[in-house]
Order: sequence, then C-alpha cells, then structure tokens
Amino acid sequence: MERYDKYKDSGIEWIGEIPEHWEVKKFNYIFSFSRGLPITKQDLQDEGIPCVNYGEIHSKFGFEVNPEKHNLKCVDEKFLATSRKSLLSRGDFVFADTSEDTEGSGNFTHLNSDVPTFAGYHTIIARRRKGHNYRYLSYFIDSIEFRNQIRSEVEGIKVFSITQSILKKSIVLLPATPKEQTAIANYLDRKTAEIDELIADKRRLLELYEEEKTAIINQAVTKGINPDVPMKDSGIEWLGEIPEHWEFSRIKSICKVRQGLQIPIEKRLLTKEEGALEYITIRSINNPDDARQYILNPAENVICTKDDILMARTGATGIPIIEVEGVFHNNFFLIDFDREKVEKMFLYYFLKSSKIKEYLLLVAGTTTIPDLNHGAFYSTPFFAFEKDEQNEIIEFIENECDKINTKITRISKLIALLTEYRTALISEVVTGKIKVTE
Repeated sequence: MERYDKYKDSGIEWIGEIPEHWEVKKFNYIFSFSRGLPITKQDLQDEGIPCVNYGEIHSKFGFEVNPEKHNLKCVDEKFLATSRKSLLSRGDFVFADTSEDTEGSGNFTHLNSDVPTFAGYHTIIARRRKGHNYRYLSYFIDSIEFRNQIRSEVEGIKVFSITQSILKKSIVLLPATPKEQTAIANYLDRKTAEIDELIADKRRLLELYEEEKTAIINQAVTKGINPDVPMKDSGIEWLGEIPEHWEFSRIKSICKVRQGLQIPIEKRLLTKEEGALEYITIRSINNPDDARQYILNPAENVICTKDDILMARTGATGIPIIEVEGVFHNNFFLIDFDREKVEKMFLYYFLKSSKIKEYLLLVAGTTTIPDLNHGAFYSTPFFAFEKDEQNEIIEFIENECDKINTKITRISKLIALLTEYRTALISEVVTGKIKVTE
C-alpha cells in the first residue's frame, strides 16, 4: 500500500517515524477529564437516563455504546441537577479505572449516540476538545501503540488503576487536519467492517461444526450406527425409536453416584503440599489458567481420578467431565459405573448428548440455578447392549469428530490471523505507515 511522501522522526523511540505533517500531542492537549457519577443500586431505575458503568466497559476495547441498542442500566432524572459533568455526549470517551487486563489500553468505550447517557461508578470521562474526529481517536486508543503506553505504566501489576495522570501524559498521533482524521476513520470503518464480517462468518461456521458434532453424538448413542438394523419404539417421546436389540433401562441399573464436598475457604491451600490434592470446582474447570487450590489429606470418597466421570449437578448442570483428578466439589457427582456392563467413553458420550442434557436440565427443577438430585439422575433413560457395539460406536464418534476438529482447528487459526491482521491494519494506519486519502 502507498506511503506518505515525507516522514520525520517522532522523537519517540517506540513510534519511530511519522508523516511530516502529523503532530505528536499529549492526551491532555486533546481531552478534558472528569469522574463518572457514583451511582448506587438504589439509584438505578427500570426507566430513565441510560448509565454506562464499569461493568459495560470492562474488558472491551473500542466498544461503541449506543443506548438504543444496548441494555444499559438507567438512573433517575434527578441526577441531571446534581452531576451534569457525568452526562455524556456523542464522541465522549469513558475509561474503566481498574482492570485485570494489563495487556489492554485501560478498557474504554465511546458514546456513539445522541441519547443522553450517564457515566457511572469507577469510570473516567475524557471529553475531546473541538477540532478532532472522535472515531479516529477511538482507533488510535484501540491501537497497540496506545496500549503499550498503558502497559509500560503498570508493568508487573495484575490489577491496576488507570488514573487521569496516566491518561494525561499518554501520547496521541494526530493527522494535521480534521479532514484527514475523518478520511482515516472512514477507511478503517470500512476495512474493519469487512474483516469483522469475515470473522463473524467463520465463527458461524465454527458453530455449525459444533452442531454437526452434537448431531453425530446424538444419533450414535441413541440410534446406533447401523442404518439397516431393525428399530422399536423406546416408549419415550423425545427419544423415539431405538435399535430393536437394545434393552431399555434407567441409568441407575449401571451406576451409583457420590456427591462431592464443599470445603471451607480457610481449609483450602494456595500452594500444593505433600498429601494435598487439587480442588476441582466448576470455576477451576471453566478457568484453567487461574491459580489452583488444594485440599490436604481429603477423605477417600471425594477423590476422583482421570479414569472417572464427573457430572456437574449444579452450576453447569448436565455437563459430564473427564480427565481431571483431585478432590471434587459439592457441585459434582462422581459416577461409579459398572465397568463390566458399560465402556467409560460410551457413557461419557451418552451423557454428553444434547438430548440427555436437555432431559437432565428438565428434571433438575425450575429454580434460578438447576440442581440435579440423586433420584432425578438415576431416572435418566439408558440402554443395555454388548460392549463390542459400544466400542464400535465410540470409534465411529471419535473418527467423525476428529475430521470435524481438523476443520475447526483450521478455521480457528484463520480467525486468529484475521484478528491479528485487523490489529496490524489499525496500527499501520494510525501511525502513518499507510497513506489514506478520501
């Protein structure tokens, strides 16, 4: 792509050269600052003036808030009289003043609407001065160059506060005229929209692949893999027909369950000691990169091995889990199944079937958080047939899913490349490495 005719040294090592007619300005030159309104839960209303707070901003970069599209909390209009400085206008920027993401730019959003909107608790408002295109500024703030500045200020800190002081001394590159800023914003609007559409298409494709895997598992564990086998009515409407030689049963015929243990926080260790095992919780399963917790000298009946199957009974009701070992939480059942009658992986795939999960959620109750009890789990339909056929089904599922997983890996890599390209494109444009004209 075309470069500008002349460049000059920016005077900043990590930026290098910039177009000769561009300027290097501190944030304080472009913005004025104020704090968001300390809104309490009692101040929130079902109707009123929308409020974008820390929760809406956190972990989002370049997120455009449009109150007409986003489900924001509302505050009563009485706040108009008490804190007009917290009332946002189109193009105002709002930063979350704390974040666990030190890779980021101090998570920010800008208002992309003419609907009056409040900035709420734990936020910093940066209100641009006249003569600058807010969409260009948004792209610069979302760039690697801006994030690097923030990262250098908080190096070695996991949770940091992005203060007005940090923002004010940060550097922004400015094309000389508002017209050029607008041209760059229009170009990036168009190009990022094209990339975002491609990424969205690929994500939809991933969803289709996952649905295909689910369909394969559903069919195999409830109908078998021989299309020519005689069928019979299972007697259960949502299951329909099953192979004629399968014996209809309930899961209690092949297993018993053990419930885990709720270990008090004061008895959990943050470092592993001799005789201590990892504490398996819904959170530890869902967040494998988080710090682990350990339990010292646990009771034998709440220990699981990688050869066991756990079933989430609440919190992630109906999800089977394998390949974990340690002390399992009260939110899990450990399934002691008859290994003479059923293969572990067949039982795992059976429980992983979306049809079975839907059944388990149904019998778990209608409370806010479904809670699966022993009796409800034992009532789950099951089928008895030879282990040789179970192994054939296992092999079929794994072969077919491996083919799909290969496609998923390829598409996931493409999404990563597109995301990387998007980031690089923004960086190249807002630092003047690529020339943009009308």
